[in-house]
This record gives sequence, structure tokens and C-alpha cells, in this order.
Amino acid sequence: MKTAATNTIRILGIDPGLRSTGFGVIDKAGNTLAYVASGCVKTDAEGSLPQRIKTILDGLAEIIATYQPQQAAIEIVFVNVNPQSTLLLGQARGAAIAALVTANLPVAEYTALQVKQAVVGHGKAAKQQVQAMVARLLQLPGTPSADAADALACAIAHAHGGQGMGALATVGRRMRNGRLV
Repeated sequence: MKTAATNTIRILGIDPGLRSTGFGVIDKAGNTLAYVASGCVKTDAEGSLPQRIKTILDGLAEIIATYQPQQAAIEIVFVNVNPQSTLLLGQARGAAIAALVTANLPVAEYTALQVKQAVVGHGKAAKQQVQAMVARLLQLPGTPSADAADALACAIAHAHGGQGMGALATVGRRMRNGRLV
């Protein structure tokens, strides 16, 4: 929570997925990052698409109400070989964004490449490398699940890049060819 004395910002990171949407909450005070919470909103694989979307929306609304973030960061969906999978993932991402904007949170979007670059140092990092660096950066006693680690990594990327660059707010902006647009 943001206070005048500590100037702490609470950031919610989201790794969208139809089966499992990862979330991670961190606090940023100056250059210090602190772990708050993480986990996954899981949907019933046998459920209808509308019911699964509702589960994501309701689950994230509950997380927002519980942890009261001030900013949110979400991973941008990549296009994969199967267009149906991409479409379903996009719908899960849309449900996550709807939960965030319904709570009046500013939403920043980052590609997987940007997130990996911010956390590991290069955009081609393996999932295990991201998990290990997230655990190290947040001084966690263990390694978070892949979805939770990706969500925490998204929040970390926002804390590093979204708040930096000479206090230039990047919420709602994207990087294209290394430049803010």
C-alpha cells in the first residue's frame, strides 16, 4: 500500500491461462522488492468456456479485493501454431484484463521476452531460469510454480521498467523495437 513515509507500491502480476491463471503480488519500496503472495486461479477443464471465464474473473476479483494492488502488469499473449489455443488464451487474458480494469487498476502489458529480459537478463531464458531468479530476487524459501513464477516475473518486470526510466510512467504503453510507443 502506498504511504507517504515508505512510498510503497503494490503490484499485481498476471500470467493468463485458461486452465491456470497465475498471479503474483509484490511490494516495491524504492529499489527493494518484497513478496506478498502468489498462486493460481484454476478452472475446471471439463467446464464450459463461459464458466471458465467467470472463474478467472471472479478469482482475480477476489485476489484484488484481498491484496489491494495499486498497479497491474499482464503478459501479452503470443501467437502459437494452433489458432484455437491462441484464441482461447486470448479470451482468458481478456477476462483477466476485465477484472483489472473493473477494479480501476492501471494495466501495463509486457511480452514474455520483456519479462524474461527484466528478470533473467536475456529473453530466451527457460522457465526454470525464470523460477530460480524470481525465488532469488524475492528471497523466497522455495521455487514457486511455473504459472506463479511467471506472474511474479511480470510484476518484477513492471517494478523495474514500469517505474523506472526517469520516472516515466509506462503503464498502458508498449515497447516496439526497443522504444516506448
